[in-house]
Amino acid sequence: MSTLYAGLDVSLEMTSVCVVDADGRLLAEKQVSSDPEAITKELLVIEGTWERVGLEAGPLSQWLFFGLKDAGLPAVCIETRHAKAAITAMSRNKNDRNDARSIAQIIRSGWFKAVHVKSTDSQELRTLLTSREFLVNKVRDHENEMRGALRPFGLKVGRVGASGFAQRIRDLVSDRPRLALCMEALLASREVLRQQLASLHAALLRVVKNDELCVRFMGIPGVGPVTALAFKTTIDRPDRFRRSADVGAHLGLTPRQFQSGETDRRGRIGKGGDSLTRTALFAAANVMLSRSTQWTALKHWGVTLARRSSLKKAKVAVARKLAVIMHRMWRDGTPFRWTAQEGRRTPEP
Repeated sequence: MSTLYAGLDVSLEMTSVCVVDADGRLLAEKQVSSDPEAITKELLVIEGTWERVGLEAGPLSQWLFFGLKDAGLPAVCIETRHAKAAITAMSRNKNDRNDARSIAQIIRSGWFKAVHVKSTDSQELRTLLTSREFLVNKVRDHENEMRGALRPFGLKVGRVGASGFAQRIRDLVSDRPRLALCMEALLASREVLRQQLASLHAALLRVVKNDELCVRFMGIPGVGPVTALAFKTTIDRPDRFRRSADVGAHLGLTPRQFQSGETDRRGRIGKGGDSLTRTALFAAANVMLSRSTQWTALKHWGVTLARRSSLKKAKVAVARKLAVIMHRMWRDGTPFRWTAQEGRRTPEP
């Protein structure tokens, strides 16, 4: 009985399927609907033992991955950049059929990097975080639009809190009916956005309050509900990292390196991985170093580094170390250690 490998080139409506055997011989090709049931039906009619079914990471990959897994197929989600490089090298002409063929050969050869597919629960919580972040940005966009629209008339909003922003705008345009009409429309939409933002934020707080791990994370000075939940949903499973130090690189918080022969240069941080979690960790590091009055071994390390280098570099380093510490806390089931003398020393990134 043949050993089977399949490559799936997924688009929104249709998926190109290519099946090969262990020697790379083409056994079947077809286009089917981008639905796990349709793909499964097409694959299971082929006689043989399934070794791997590969698809690139993308918007539909989670749904398709778990659908194929539930049907008993050995689905593998592969890293997009690796797949793109291999597809470009294997085929001059890019189309869905050739891409599926290339993915099938990649899957057969084993020359790919598998991507962890997050659980459905983590994906749902992730949607809560990204939706909240979207509304935060839209509220800011509304406020910036109003500030910019009034500036040509010499009307300067200045520094004002969120609660007093609307009244400040109304005071500035009270004797200008046309401007008042425009500002009222923007203020009304801003208020709706703020109400929905408050609703999502309250839901986020309820989730974090009832999650023991997130509560433990928030025992770290500077780490709030958003950072705690973002880290948990991004990592999803701590056992997929052999070393805690690998988490910093996964989140793009380690320097880029170019080494060849006598040349060895280190640049800025890679900024790969999840940008929301990376930004949240940087914000937590900023709070720890700049605003928190609670003294910890981690803060002492960051402040010492800032004196030797710069505050910005120290914040990045503390963010990376926070990721390492939070992973260690999760994996070992331990609380945050405030001093280096509590058990083992604070782990280095």
